[in-house]
Formats: sequence, structure tokens, C-alpha cells
Amino acid sequence: MAQKIEDTSTTRGVRQDYPEDRFDRVPRSGRVGAHRITPRPRYVWQYLIAGLLGFALLTTVGIAIVTGIGNAGKFAGDTPSSSSSSTKAPEAILDPAATVAVLNGTPTPNLAAAVDQIITEQQWGTILFSGSAAASDVQISAVFYSDPADASAAAGLAAKLGGISTYPADTYQEYGARLIVLLGADYAGPGLGETQSPAAEETQVDPATGYQIDAETGRLIDPGTGWLIDPDSGWPVNPETGEPVDPATLPAP
Repeated sequence: MAQKIEDTSTTRGVRQDYPEDRFDRVPRSGRVGAHRITPRPRYVWQYLIAGLLGFALLTTVGIAIVTGIGNAGKFAGDTPSSSSSSTKAPEAILDPAATVAVLNGTPTPNLAAAVDQIITEQQWGTILFSGSAAASDVQISAVFYSDPADASAAAGLAAKLGGISTYPADTYQEYGARLIVLLGADYAGPGLGETQSPAAEETQVDPATGYQIDAETGRLIDPGTGWLIDPDSGWPVNPETGEPVDPATLPAP
């Protein structure tokens, strides 16, 4: 029969003592429960500053890239050539042999005659015609030329007339002159002070014959006799008789 062994059973719920080991010597701390990281608060202004800094950085990088590309294209293919350079103004060379027509485009009386007289006296050109222009409200004075070879002569005459402008044009060929001086409201060159002189009369010349036109009758004046020319016969009219006279019968001047 089995023997009962005393004190060998363990009563449930009673604490038992065990030898002390390394787990019984854990250092104490102030932590309690689970160890979680407390999130830090974030503010709106932090995100705003970060966004502005990012935008500024991207903008700077973009400008640098675009500038670099532009400079590369410029250096590669935009080198100016001699053919694309601006056209130089023609050299001002006065040509006394250049034929000139002077047109008064202003209401100022005797202006064309005064400029005509100065050009002739100073030998700045050879006058073929001087008189009124088709309009009297011209604002800008200029010297026109139709042949590019006359650009320098036009610049030379324009410089003498107070530095007015020069332009190529084919609209004044009926005057038969190489240079056309059109006087406008801005004209302040030589001859302007003499326009009120009684001796300075507006002189008109027929571009076809070169004969002076009488201001009162509009008829041509015979250069040999100073008489008016009969438009029907083409002969000069004797002012004493009022009859045309054959030039062959007139004495040589």
C-alpha cells in the first residue's frame, strides 16, 4: 500500500520563493505602461514658408535653364552677318552740276524763289524749276531723288538747306530734275528770311521747255526777248502790237 508523503503537494494560490536571478534586478524608471512617441504639433506657417521656399527655388532653376538655352541658341545661330547690319546713311557730297527743282509746299509767299536764288548763288545745284507744289499744307521738308546714285548729292544739298531729310521717290519725274526740294512747314533753312522781300518773286518754270511762266497770265516767256509766247503759233508776241512775231525775223540779241 502506498505511503502518503507529507508536504510534497503544492497548495494553489500560495506564493513560493525562488532564488534571486538577473531579472529581479531591473533598474527602476519613470515610465509607466506602453512607450509611445508623443507627436509634435505642426503649424500652418511652417507649411507656408516651406512652400514659398520651394517655389522660389523652382523659379530660379527654371530661369537659369531658359537663359542657358537662349544663350546657346544665340551663340549657335544668331551671330549677325555683314548683310544684316543696318544700312549706313549716304555720304553728303554736294554736286553743283545736279539739276534741282524747288517746290514750295507752304503758304509762305516767295519761299521757292528765295531758296532758288540761294542755291544758284552758292552753286549748290543747277535750278530747272522753282514754284508752288501741288499742295500748300506740306509739313516735312525733304530732298527727293529717283536714282540711287544721287543719294549722296541729295544728302549734300539737304545738309546745306538746314539738315532736312532725304528720301528716294519716283513721283516727281515730270520736273526732269535729279533732286527735288520740297519745302514744308518745318523749313528753317537759308532763304526763309528773304521770303518777305519785294524783290523775291515766286518764279515758275515750264519743265518741258525750261521757259519761265508768267505769274499773271500763265503763258511762257520767251527767253530771248522777254515777251510772252503765243500758245497757238509758239512765237513771241510783240507787246507794242500784240501780234506774234516770227523769231527768225527778230534781230539777234
